[in-house]
Amino acid sequence: METQRKSSGEDGGGERGLLHAWRGYSCSVTPERLLLPRPILQVALGARHAVLLVEGGQVYSVGALPWKQKASETTDPTLEGALSGQRVLTVAAGSFHCGAVTEDGGVHMWGDNGAGQCGLSGLSSVPNPTPVALMEPECGSAQVVSVLELACGERHTLALSLQREVWAWGGGCQLGLNGAAASSVWRPRKVEQLAGRRVLQVACGASHSLALVRCLGPGDAQRPPVDKCSHCNQLLYTMTDKEDHVIISDGHCCPLGVEPTEDDPPAPALKASPSEPVLPSHLSSTSEPPGVTSSDSAHTQDSGSLANGGEELSSAVSRAKSSPYPDERAVKEYLRRLSDNTQADAKTAAGGRHALLPSAGLASSTLNNLASCASAVGERVASTYEALSFKKMMNFYLPSRPPSSEGAAEVGDLTAERVRLEDSVQTKKSCSTGDIHEEEAEGLRRRLSLPGLLSQGRYAVQLLSSSYGLQLSPRLLRRAAHSRMRAVALTPLGGAVPETKELLPSLQTEVWSWGRGEHGQLGHGDCSDQPQPLCIKSLNNKEVVRVVAGAQHSLALTAQCQVFSWGRNNCGQLGHMETPSTVPRLAKMSEGIRVWDASAGERHSLLLADGDCIQPIIYYSGQQVKDGEEDEEEGVAQEGEGDERQAGGYTQQPVLLPFCMNLGYVSSVSAGGGRCMALSDRNMMGLIASFHELASTERKFYGKLYNIKTQVIRPLLELESLSSALGQASLGVLQTLAGQFGHLCHLTGQHSASLTSNLRRCRGLQGLLILEHHDIFLDSYSDYCSAVGNFQVMGGFQSLAKPLLDVFGKSPELLQRLSECSEENTTAPDLMVALFYLPLRHVQEYGRLLLKLATCYEANSEDYKKLQDSWSKFEALSLQLKRRRKEAEFTFHFWKSFPGKMTDSLRKPQRRLICESSNKALTLQNAGRFSVNWFILFNDALVHAQGVAPHKNLFSTHHIFPLATLWVEPIPEDDSSLHGLKVITPEETFTLLASSPSEKSKWLRAINQAVDQALSGTEQKSEPPISRTASYTFYKEGRLKEATYEGCWVSGKPHGSGVLKWPDGRIYTGTFKNGLEDGFGEFSAPNKSLNKSDCYQGHWKDGKMHGPGTYRYASGEVYDGSFQDGVRHGHGMLRSGKLNTSSPSVFIGQWLQDKKTGYGVFDDITKGEKFMGMWQDHLRQGTGVVVTQFGLYYEGAFKDNKMAGTGVLVSEDDTTYEGDFSDDWTLSGKGVLTMANGDYLEGSFSGEWGSGLKVTGSYFKPHLFDSGKDKTRAVKLGRLCVSAEEKWQAVFQECWSQLGCEAPGRGELLKAWENIAVALTSHRQHIQDRYASSVRPGLMSLSHSKTLEGLEVVPHHEGPITVERYDDIRTYLLNACDTPLHPLGQLVETLVAVYRMTYVGVGANRRLLPLAVTEIKSYLSRIFQIVRFLFPDVPEEGALIPDSASSFQMKKEPSAADAPLESPRPGLVASSWALLLPVLLPRLYPPLFTLYALEKEKEDDLYWECVLRLNKQPDLALLAFLGVQQKFWPISTSVPEAGDKQLVVSSTKDSCFASAVETLQQISTTFTPTDKLQVIQLTFEEITQVVQSLLQQDFLWSMDELFPVFLYVVLRARIRNLGSEVSLMEDLMDPSVQHGELGIMFTTLKACYYQIQHEKVT
Repeated sequence: METQRKSSGEDGGGERGLLHAWRGYSCSVTPERLLLPRPILQVALGARHAVLLVEGGQVYSVGALPWKQKASETTDPTLEGALSGQRVLTVAAGSFHCGAVTEDGGVHMWGDNGAGQCGLSGLSSVPNPTPVALMEPECGSAQVVSVLELACGERHTLALSLQREVWAWGGGCQLGLNGAAASSVWRPRKVEQLAGRRVLQVACGASHSLALVRCLGPGDAQRPPVDKCSHCNQLLYTMTDKEDHVIISDGHCCPLGVEPTEDDPPAPALKASPSEPVLPSHLSSTSEPPGVTSSDSAHTQDSGSLANGGEELSSAVSRAKSSPYPDERAVKEYLRRLSDNTQADAKTAAGGRHALLPSAGLASSTLNNLASCASAVGERVASTYEALSFKKMMNFYLPSRPPSSEGAAEVGDLTAERVRLEDSVQTKKSCSTGDIHEEEAEGLRRRLSLPGLLSQGRYAVQLLSSSYGLQLSPRLLRRAAHSRMRAVALTPLGGAVPETKELLPSLQTEVWSWGRGEHGQLGHGDCSDQPQPLCIKSLNNKEVVRVVAGAQHSLALTAQCQVFSWGRNNCGQLGHMETPSTVPRLAKMSEGIRVWDASAGERHSLLLADGDCIQPIIYYSGQQVKDGEEDEEEGVAQEGEGDERQAGGYTQQPVLLPFCMNLGYVSSVSAGGGRCMALSDRNMMGLIASFHELASTERKFYGKLYNIKTQVIRPLLELESLSSALGQASLGVLQTLAGQFGHLCHLTGQHSASLTSNLRRCRGLQGLLILEHHDIFLDSYSDYCSAVGNFQVMGGFQSLAKPLLDVFGKSPELLQRLSECSEENTTAPDLMVALFYLPLRHVQEYGRLLLKLATCYEANSEDYKKLQDSWSKFEALSLQLKRRRKEAEFTFHFWKSFPGKMTDSLRKPQRRLICESSNKALTLQNAGRFSVNWFILFNDALVHAQGVAPHKNLFSTHHIFPLATLWVEPIPEDDSSLHGLKVITPEETFTLLASSPSEKSKWLRAINQAVDQALSGTEQKSEPPISRTASYTFYKEGRLKEATYEGCWVSGKPHGSGVLKWPDGRIYTGTFKNGLEDGFGEFSAPNKSLNKSDCYQGHWKDGKMHGPGTYRYASGEVYDGSFQDGVRHGHGMLRSGKLNTSSPSVFIGQWLQDKKTGYGVFDDITKGEKFMGMWQDHLRQGTGVVVTQFGLYYEGAFKDNKMAGTGVLVSEDDTTYEGDFSDDWTLSGKGVLTMANGDYLEGSFSGEWGSGLKVTGSYFKPHLFDSGKDKTRAVKLGRLCVSAEEKWQAVFQECWSQLGCEAPGRGELLKAWENIAVALTSHRQHIQDRYASSVRPGLMSLSHSKTLEGLEVVPHHEGPITVERYDDIRTYLLNACDTPLHPLGQLVETLVAVYRMTYVGVGANRRLLPLAVTEIKSYLSRIFQIVRFLFPDVPEEGALIPDSASSFQMKKEPSAADAPLESPRPGLVASSWALLLPVLLPRLYPPLFTLYALEKEKEDDLYWECVLRLNKQPDLALLAFLGVQQKFWPISTSVPEAGDKQLVVSSTKDSCFASAVETLQQISTTFTPTDKLQVIQLTFEEITQVVQSLLQQDFLWSMDELFPVFLYVVLRARIRNLGSEVSLMEDLMDPSVQHGELGIMFTTLKACYYQIQHEKVT
């Protein structure tokens, strides 16, 4: 390294990261440049050395380095080689040790280690950087903690972890660790007192520590309060109830010697932040006061009072170790002293200005002391002072809602007093002696909060002076608590824009301090040591963004660029001459100087600030260092002299360093020992200047906004007369405006802090929020502009004239200055307009600065494009805001000239005027001769005002047409030369006539643009869409009067999906067409008498229920079926009641005009009866069948709902009556009664069945030896019931209708297929739409989707039918019937439902079997008719299908015996049985087979008894018994060889023909007769194979040989209901196979069944 130091005036060659060093502040001082090969990023100064971090992460040390092996003071920077290979992010320097943090979060320490400050045990010094690990014990295994930054003191080190927790090591009470003051801590330990809080920054003085902490947010405050010491389990706070006052004590002293604190480590961060302000109350006359005097308010006193009174207090009052905050301790001490009536003590403690207190000194100060104490408890605690347990009170009063981060309690100062007030912040000790009136006058309203308890401030109490003497009544507290003040949140409750919380720096911060306090450097108002972190309350709500620690003094930098300082001040290092200061005070800076960086050394402070130009300036405050005084100064530092002024001179207040302008653009300053250093950059292509200008402009702008907020808005909002002056409406708008202003102000403050941080750090585009997150800023300014415009439109600024007079007097110079208004004699309201519009000018400033930044980059770079993009957005917003301001002003002037009465109803905050027709440019067509029409176009509505010309109130009526539901179209001009515009609204259509073509086009364009903006919310110059979504309330008489529709519109009518709500509670949700309900929809109508609603879900047409749907009545009835013209019509099912109600019943059948008419089934669950027959007008009329749960069966005529006419009645025991009936179950007239044994009575009958019959007639007993024909008079059932073809006609008619046919078979084939496609698509879409966001998204299963996809390919339905095409049709029908979305599938589903409804439950009566079978046959024929309509070339039933080139193989290969069963091909015969029965029968099988089982019960029981008996015999015996020829016995006497089958011996069972037996057993698992026949065929093939293997030759059966063998197989198969299986096959067998081979096999099985029944075992 050639030359290390140069004069700072010379050109150093480098442009970034230039380092300048100097001492003192005299004019002769010339900074020196320290040269390094790379730009310097950070510098940290110790007592006599410096640590430098350069680009690339390398670290250099310079100065006195006694810990090195070759200890000497070096002027050349030395590279710390131990850190090579590591990328260092940040460095720190203590008095005599150093630290570095690497990019992986690791910590390296070196230097003096006498107190363990390097974190390494056993070494007095550490020569080179050595790793130090921070270990977090996690469930037994230690976890390494990553670190963000370090801070080093004289004998200790602090680290801030990635989790924002503080770790400490070294020696002294400044560590903040429990019990660590006496000994050194070698291993890093967490500072538990700050655990659970988010620490933003740490700083170390020689023997004290500072932490900048973010206030607890809403989520952090939702925790239970700490009321007991975690060590000794005693109460921290106690309350004693006296007669009319309460004594609260926090004097707990832990006997275990550990200091209890407000946040005990086992329960960290349980208290709410002391700085959390009150929640803004609702604005009302009884609101809580926004500002209340309390202990953390700063009292106005001069320096003398501090010197005399404050210090005396510090020594006078003994410190209670258990008290975490000084103010409560002060209160307790004063209560004790005042209760002893020691006025002298009080006067001595007060000192200074307190001699000016009112004459009633003791009473007044006593009241104030008690008030301060009582305010800690709060209004509600005082009002319920009877409670003895403070814990109960705590649980009751801790608010459930967390306090905001900043709120109404923050009150600013008027400019005239601001500096004086801030400079005279009083110590906490004297808070109880201040005059309460004086506190009110000063306006510094703060809270006293008991730590960990009532720190919410919501219940703060404001007390008035009283002569109560030494006692304060809780009743007085209650009365005094109600103040007529307003609270308005001028800062967002969350502390930031919600979505920007983590992006932007927090302004809601607290400063915590701990360590040695002999010079007041802790800022708590005393000089006591503080071994654990404690919040400096006077800095709460000051928006501190950075803390700095000197050797024995401290600085805090706020977002308003103010500097608070406290601690040792022997050389003026605090920036003011009050000596010393134990609480933070404002440093005395010239007006307009904004400090944004600071650093502190041994006896001096450096401040980096904005001046009049962009280039930063540096101020010095503290001791002057003369040449040659270095060694002396260092010695002084070591000795720690007293507070005498140093001989070398010092500053009275911060002085400007004259050489700072030569240093370039300084980005940060550092101080340490007696040295000063500054990092600067040269202005490369204007880039650095642009960054500095952006940050400087933002800081200046924030200061301006903050002044407006605190000096104008707050005082205005606190006026009691504001509500009466503005009125409720305008007051609400003003509150919104104030909130938006506070939000904008807060965002600006956060942004300025972010930009300042960027200057100190990287000075690049990375992390530039205005670039990366410009939407936050654009939205905030847009919202604010709307709020200002709304207030202006409402005439709010003019209404403020009197309130402004009350606040600012007749000459508002403050408003004039803040609003930057140069015009003379401007009224206060106009100044307010200018003031509130002032922030909007900053948007253009953003654009200018971004554009300036962009010019510093290459035009084709990404950074340039980003900056250009952001600039264009801000520029566009700037133009938009100007236009919106003009619109607001235009609208305001319009309302001033508008007729009075209409203004009240039409004037709205958000409403802006676009144009109006007062110049007669627009008239109404066909208007009356004397009528006057005025059209006013607003941004949300078109207003039509009407009146009669001579009338004094010209416009008597007006109507408002919302723009969202307004359509306008030009009328083509004809020869009449009328320039017309057609305006369409939901309930009116009218024509407007313009005075000229230009007026016509102007209004057309204006209306269309306004409509488009109202719909989209953006200002696009496009035509509004014909179709749109909007909400509208109908007002005209009719069906929709006062109903509100929200949904899709087309040309003035609801069209598409929407919701229609009536005032009486009716709601329709669904689709509309041309203004009427059409398509699928849901409707509910309240039933007031039953206090429930009728609900309909289904299809609509032309505003009425039409098509399938479900109606749930309030009475509990449910109708599921078809509707037409709003009434039940077609097929449907009505369920009435439930099983536990009085009359549960179900009807399923045909409806005609809302009445049961046609065929239907009625199940009366109460009576246990089921009726199947004809209906007319809700009555049973015609033929029908009734069955009961007791086995009675009736078929016959019905009239007027009764059995009347000829009928047949059969009882369970087969007793039968055939004759006349007059009522239900009542015989009346001629008839024949036949007994079960064949005897019968013939004659006249009367009476009810089962209760005694009167008979007049003849009794016949057929002779025993008569022929069988005469013996049984069997009555044939089924003659007097409804034929199968007449049943369910409505069901089939609906299917034909869906296909587009008026009657069966009458319709167009092409139309039918189109309807099928539409039905599939619409139903599928409806299901997907309905269940897209449902909790059952899987409703449309994968198999269902595949089925639908299969239906999309329609088989060719024209041309000759071949076997292949026939097979395709069969596959298509299977798929179609599998989904209810297809008309055929819907038909099958409905038929299955009605069939089960008919034949399940009471309908499971064996006498209904013939009806059930014929009904299935009827289904087949009618469905086959539909199939033949869809596929016209399918031949008639039984016709042959021509074979194709590839021969159709019907029979399977013999080897296919093991294959799964399939239905046999239908062969070459067209058959509805083969085509449709496989679809239908499996669904109908359970009820049908039940009927067969009931019918064949006796025969099956007899057969089963024989099967069980015969199966007891072994195989050979049974074969012999059945007469099977021996050659068919599978038996061998020879020795079995390998591979032979098992021998059958005489005792073997179930071995013979086992495979055939297994095959036959599968007959019970199949459904259709065809499938069952195939099982029989396979069984025969199995028998044949066994026999052929026995005989070793081909074999042809004869029936005599086959029958015994097959009989054996049937017996061994043990099929339980074989009779039912045989009957089902016989009834439903395909006629085409009855006479073939399969028919013979079936006959064989049937013969076996009858043979087994009659088999006799001897």
